[in-house]
Amino acid sequence: QVQLIESGGGLVRPGGSLRLSCEVSGRTFVTTGVAWFRQAPGNDREFVASASGNGGGTYYTDSVKGRFTVSRDNAESIVYLQMASLEPEDTALYYCAARVGSIAWYTEESNYEFWGQGTQVTVSS
Repeated sequence: QVQLIESGGGLVRPGGSLRLSCEVSGRTFVTTGVAWFRQAPGNDREFVASASGNGGGTYYTDSVKGRFTVSRDNAESIVYLQMASLEPEDTALYYCAARVGSIAWYTEESNYEFWGQGTQVTVSS
């Protein structure tokens, strides 16, 4: 059974930083594509960033480029989302997602079979 457990969310002031973690179990992590999505109140869930398995690339939505960094620790089966220069518009419930294939350039949530429960990020002064 595949499980994804997110952590690291919280309340941060504008301009601050947070690092989210997602521990993945039940799959061979090195070959698993992983992604971060987020959902703000009243909005649809949207793609944030992803990292392909097998040494593939990383991908970002335009609004977070230059501020967020996605990375993988294949030895520990953890995917991170380092967030800097946070803005109130980044406030959302952040979800970790994984897919059976290693490629993770997909931005549609329907391409990811496995999901975590989410961790809340609130950016406010």
